[in-house]
Amino acid sequence: MSGAITRGVLFVHSAPRALCPHVEWAAGNVLGVRVSFDWTVQPAARGLHRAELSWQGLQGTGATLASALRGWDHLRYEVTEEASHGADGARWSHTPDLGIFHAMTDVHGNVVVPEDRVRSALDLAHDPRAMQDALDLALGTAWDDELEPFRYAGAGAPVRWLHRVG
Repeated sequence: MSGAITRGVLFVHSAPRALCPHVEWAAGNVLGVRVSFDWTVQPAARGLHRAELSWQGLQGTGATLASALRGWDHLRYEVTEEASHGADGARWSHTPDLGIFHAMTDVHGNVVVPEDRVRSALDLAHDPRAMQDALDLALGTAWDDELEPFRYAGAGAPVRWLHRVG
């Protein structure tokens, strides 16, 4: 591997059983290694499963993982990528109804809203509802609202660590 190394986590919040091996294949294809997730039942949604995979790779691996899973019906997931030398952290959230949301994050995982998005929202200050909507969109509030029950259901679930060497 050449270039800056980072790490992150792929959280598959919900997937139908039939889709689970395809998620593993897609993640393994991006990471360049065979992966096998520890799938558990997702208590927040009957008939669905969840898993988590910690990964390590080149900067941009998070974006590649998110893209590899994007658009699959019935799949809820999040990908995080930690900040690394010369790059901010990031989070990608996906739900079947909302599609994908991307945000830059700080070292604590908080969403960082760029200056131009804040200025754009402030331009709407004459209309408090429109200003609130613009800030909610910049923060990914709708994605957080939809994913929160699935996140909570995964508290305490096993995490598999994957390190790529060489």
